[in-house]
Amino acid sequence: MSDEIKQENVTETAAAAPEAAPAPAPAPEPVPSMDEFKEEIAHSFRKLMPGDIVTGTVIGVSDTEVTVDLNSYSEGIIKLEDLSNDPRFSIKADIKPGDTVKATVLRENKEGAFLLSLKEADNILAWDKLAEAKAEEKIEKVKVAEAVKAGVTTYLYGIRAFIPASQLALTYVEDLSSFVGKELEVMVIDVNRDDKKLVLSAKEVLRRKAASEKAGRIGRLQTGIITTGVVEKLMPFGAFVNIGEDLTGLVHISQICGKRIKHPKEMLEEGQEVTVKIMDVKDGKISLSMTAVNERNEDEVLDDAVDDAAEGYADEGTVATGLGDLLKNFKF
Repeated sequence: MSDEIKQENVTETAAAAPEAAPAPAPAPEPVPSMDEFKEEIAHSFRKLMPGDIVTGTVIGVSDTEVTVDLNSYSEGIIKLEDLSNDPRFSIKADIKPGDTVKATVLRENKEGAFLLSLKEADNILAWDKLAEAKAEEKIEKVKVAEAVKAGVTTYLYGIRAFIPASQLALTYVEDLSSFVGKELEVMVIDVNRDDKKLVLSAKEVLRRKAASEKAGRIGRLQTGIITTGVVEKLMPFGAFVNIGEDLTGLVHISQICGKRIKHPKEMLEEGQEVTVKIMDVKDGKISLSMTAVNERNEDEVLDDAVDDAAEGYADEGTVATGLGDLLKNFKF
């Protein structure tokens, strides 16, 4: 078969094949009705009045002002001086496009834009948030601004706050200036809108964390364990012994030695290292015993004596029939 005939057959076959059906056209999307945008349209034409608190999205930041989309017929402008009460606030670092902000309407300028104040809205809204934070015992993060007499200052929700020196750490703080610039976790311990008084505490956060960690360590203790510790304090009813990891247990006076004593100081002194046995852990309290350690040692000595006696009699070919026979030549 010649090439011309082959080509003719291919052409005829292709012509005979049915054409593929065209894909159906996509259904047109329904045209939204005006009712669906009724609320947005009404909002965009709502007349804003001085004193109104509005929510908007930052769409522009310059060296001197921030532009805000209010989803209204006009944009909002926040001047640099109306942005924050915090003197450390940076228009370049602390606010950016896409941020959602709440601001108070000051007035409408000649160009039809609304002049807004972020810090005035903060003054109104922040106190509610601060009262809520106190009620919920919420942990906040702040950065210390400056050291003042008897403490340091910072800002929370744009409101100036005071942290007393006694509330900065778990231990005494001598150099307040060392905290300037540091970031702290704090809780609100006093908030008074009328007096514009806001007091925070970093110590309370640290205390709760330490208590939680200590509870975890106590929970991992096992009764029956023998360990060493240091006598921290002597009381008429017993001795407090530190067994490490900031854990202190009580050796009751009846558990100090095998004889009756009137006061722990007859047998112990503060700073003395002792060996104790963990007897019980309940409700965060650790019960210790020194006599239980001594009893164990005595039992071990007795066991060793029995073993030695048994071996001795076995070597001599004598059969021991009782404990008395085994120990009659030993003095305890």
